[in-house]
Amino acid sequence: MIDKINVRVYACAVKDKKVLALFEEYAGEPLMKLPGGGLELGEGLTDCLHREFEEELNLKIEILHHFYTQENFLTSRFRENEQLLTVYYLVKIINEEDFLIMDPCIEKTEWIDIDSVDNPFTLPVDKIVFDKLKENFLS
Repeated sequence: MIDKINVRVYACAVKDKKVLALFEEYAGEPLMKLPGGGLELGEGLTDCLHREFEEELNLKIEILHHFYTQENFLTSRFRENEQLLTVYYLVKIINEEDFLIMDPCIEKTEWIDIDSVDNPFTLPVDKIVFDKLKENFLS
């Protein structure tokens, strides 16, 4: 039974037709995902993204605009009682020279070519967003 909602906020940091991806292990499962994380109580969506970038990557970002909000019902793959709602923003990294992985869960980061043939992302909504990035940046 679904008895919780988990709001997640993610960023598409795009540079030279590449998007920043994180590689991490969560609940024993390897993930390639977009940067971001869970909204905390009393926090706004964009505040969450600023916090996540500072906590995880030691980076400051400029939020350019809303990019995508998940439209379909989705249950968390890690907690079957949680409904997910994910929101994505297009962002620009302000201080890339200060980049430092601060979160021990993050194994590495990589700039992924938006024009790559295969969709490399693990999470279902990240896959949708990557396809939308292709539409926006390659057409």
